[in-house]
Amino acid sequence: MPETYHIPVLLHESVDALVTNPDGIYADATFGGGGHSGAILGKLGKGGRLLAFDQDEDAIRNCSIRDKRLTLIRANFRFIENFALYETGKKDAGGHGVLDGVLADLGVSSHQFDTAERGFSFRFDAPLDMRMNENAGTSAADLIAGYSQEEIERILRLYGEVENSRKIAMLICKAREKKRISTTGELHEAIATALPRQAEHKALAKIYQALRIEVNQEMKSLEKFLTGAAAVLKPGGRLAVITYHSLEDRMVKNFIRTGNADGTQTKDMYGNILAPFRAVNRKPILPAEEEISANTRARSAKLRIAERTEDNI
Repeated sequence: MPETYHIPVLLHESVDALVTNPDGIYADATFGGGGHSGAILGKLGKGGRLLAFDQDEDAIRNCSIRDKRLTLIRANFRFIENFALYETGKKDAGGHGVLDGVLADLGVSSHQFDTAERGFSFRFDAPLDMRMNENAGTSAADLIAGYSQEEIERILRLYGEVENSRKIAMLICKAREKKRISTTGELHEAIATALPRQAEHKALAKIYQALRIEVNQEMKSLEKFLTGAAAVLKPGGRLAVITYHSLEDRMVKNFIRTGNADGTQTKDMYGNILAPFRAVNRKPILPAEEEISANTRARSAKLRIAERTEDNI
């Protein structure tokens, strides 16, 4: 797979922290262009193994890694527990997981952004799709056609922190009364009067982010993934997650700290917090200036690393 398909973010920082046992079993929950997977395989010995997940058929089809230690699984990472247990066998005698490490890069791949017909970018006039799994779910055009004005406003405000979400939702609903909004260009035209002239691209990026998150149910999938990762990691196993916006980072941080996506703490009879992980880095690891200069899409990335404890959730 060509390097231009996707440039892996925080590659060495994440993989170096993840692989602690060269002969262990690891999972790359978001295969994408295979950059992180290739680096993980480079650190594994002959006895090591890597499970790689991606729901995007295009990513699986374009995989150029030929390594018998790699098992590619076309599935959303929310199903990591089911597939990991199927591929590796049951949990160990103590009821713990069997994986030594799990990595997830939550960013949209460069290839998806740069492929016009996928509808992820406002840079192209293309079908308003945004589905990471092109064969399932509701497209962004379906969402805009079927959601109420209040629902669209909520999505824009919650997932994109769009300041004038009410006005944009109103304009979308007004435009769709005349005809279905099916392309990125038609969406742009419908909301043009609500976009700030000096920061139009920034506003569009927030709007597209919000729609993409809802189309792919990204926050629900992330919560299920974190629960599944805790279930399949063995004590001492590492979890490395790269996030790109505050909602993702907050959920990952909360889960590491408490075992709950919302940060609700559960304590034992002695007052100790019951959590499946111990944070390895208290503050997120950020890309170096050199990496941001070479890949501007890395500028908002944050890496959190945690270690599985003995406590079950």
